[in-house]
Amino acid sequence: MIALAAYRLAAYVRSHRVYQALLLTLALLAIVHGSRAPKGAEATVLVDGAVLLVPVLAWAARSLLDTEPDRQREMSAIQVGGRGREVAAGLLAAFTACAVFAALGLGWALLAGVSGSPTSGLLLVALVLYVLSALAGTALGALTSRAVLPSPAISIMSLLLGFLAMLLLSSTSLYWLTVPLISWMKAANTGDLLGRFPELAAISLAWCLLGLAAYGWLRRRS
Repeated sequence: MIALAAYRLAAYVRSHRVYQALLLTLALLAIVHGSRAPKGAEATVLVDGAVLLVPVLAWAARSLLDTEPDRQREMSAIQVGGRGREVAAGLLAAFTACAVFAALGLGWALLAGVSGSPTSGLLLVALVLYVLSALAGTALGALTSRAVLPSPAISIMSLLLGFLAMLLLSSTSLYWLTVPLISWMKAANTGDLLGRFPELAAISLAWCLLGLAAYGWLRRRS
């Protein structure tokens, strides 16, 4: 399974699809962190970056999973010993790619987005949120990949609408019905991020895992 995940990552790079997500990431970070935020706004800067990266990470995950031809994917399932292992390898490869882009986003925010040094507590929270951002991107990208949605047009629209639905729903009192991205931002803006972190992280992780499980269920025969 690890070998298959590494193979898919290598194929993603060799196909040059990786540069699509890389350029989108660099453009987004250049805009978001075009100027340093004043001291005291570290939480806002770090969280905003984590939220805005989600659709780019979803695009990266979708692109990686779509790199391998359908027939090759079927052969991979046979070679690794079953559909479950093949699906897990794909998700591992997609999450690894998303984690690399998320790390780039966090590093850029720390180096060019903030004026002061975040506290150790805030830095740890930011690190977890960027991991959750990578998980959310992986889940959304997987659910809109070709193996689930064969039509490219429907796939792309579903990815964008899925992200917008996250934003809209998480801005209401029903934020717990999705990955609460707007709630992350609200908590950072009000200075309550550390206090609300356990709740928001638990909700986010639960929905990310549910999304990944849904992808695995949908892929059980495809």
